[in-house]
Amino acid sequence: MMNSGKLAGYTLFITGASRGIGKAIGLKAAKDGANVVIAAKTAQAHPKLPGTIYTAAKEIEEAGGKCLPCIVDVRDESTVQSAVDEAVKTFGGIDIVVNNASAISLTGTLDTPMKKYDLMNQINARGTYLCSRVCLPHLMNSKDSGKQPHILNISPPLSMKPIWFKNHTAYSMAKFGMSMCVLGMAAEFQEKGIAVNALWPKTAIITAAMEMLGGQDISSQCRKPEIMADAAYAILTKDASFTGNFAIDDELLEKEGITDMDQYAVEPGKPLILDFFLDNIEVDFESQIRQALQQGQQGSKGGSEVAQVFKSIEAAMSEEVVSQTGGIFKFVLSGDAPETWVLDLKNGSGQITKGDGSSDVTMTMKPDDFVQMFQGKLNSTAAFMQGKLKIDGNMMLAMKLEKLMNTMQKSKL
Repeated sequence: MMNSGKLAGYTLFITGASRGIGKAIGLKAAKDGANVVIAAKTAQAHPKLPGTIYTAAKEIEEAGGKCLPCIVDVRDESTVQSAVDEAVKTFGGIDIVVNNASAISLTGTLDTPMKKYDLMNQINARGTYLCSRVCLPHLMNSKDSGKQPHILNISPPLSMKPIWFKNHTAYSMAKFGMSMCVLGMAAEFQEKGIAVNALWPKTAIITAAMEMLGGQDISSQCRKPEIMADAAYAILTKDASFTGNFAIDDELLEKEGITDMDQYAVEPGKPLILDFFLDNIEVDFESQIRQALQQGQQGSKGGSEVAQVFKSIEAAMSEEVVSQTGGIFKFVLSGDAPETWVLDLKNGSGQITKGDGSSDVTMTMKPDDFVQMFQGKLNSTAAFMQGKLKIDGNMMLAMKLEKLMNTMQKSKL
């Protein structure tokens, strides 16, 4: 999406902008000549996550903007207030707030200690509320000066469907808390001329954090942060009448006349991992299943077909696959005739055993879904989010299974 210059002279306060989506939004605004306040915690480089507030500031200034890097913990009111005061002192005001900082733990209730619960709710819901609250008086001044002030939260469309809560109640509460800020504040400040909206990706977005969790191999099925930056730019350059919306990145850009989504893909043509919290994901998979039925590709998936999947897995195993995976997976296949299989991708060139055994991660699902997952007809991330796949144990290893499934598909399972 081409820059229009509309954000020239605007000051953006962006949380969590030392890398990823937050930094991409800052870089996009900088091309207009905007002022960008990077409000993030990373002042020294993380051993596994590149980028600090200072390296991001350098990139923003090289892109044409002015930048103020601030060490901010969005859980701490004093550091937020200090950063806002410094921003107003430096740039004369604040016109746009982007609440991007977030914490995630996709764990069930019994596996989520209160320390993680507090972290997610303090950063996501409380941090968003706090930053918005502290900046709001300056957004009102921005409106009085003739600008179009905005609050943009990187959060999903609100939904009360149990499917989005049952596997990770604490995270969903925290993330939907950001969306509830949109719902309430959009109505509360509409008459003040302050737009409040949410933006969420349709697909997984590749970031350093995503690579750390799922490995670099997952990147081929993701889009780049620039799609979120372009969508955010489209929102932030609208007038204040565009408020109270829960926008999805590619759908919004299509309305802006952008039809080439391949430009945002890490590897154009590769199947993309759908993000979660989107109700139409369920519709997408229902459509895929109906299509498979019409083509006669989906019948009753019995134990013999499960065994055939494991035979194909065994044929594709190698020391290289084992070294890149490094985990033992247990598959508990529920149904009329329950089966348990153990896939060892940790030792030697790998081994498959039918029956119970020790493992690093246990994956419980129906035989039908298991076969579809390894045939590439059911995405493992979406299966987990929809409750079709239950994961106990090492979540990072479970994400690495995506590489194994890609190998299976190349072997024409």
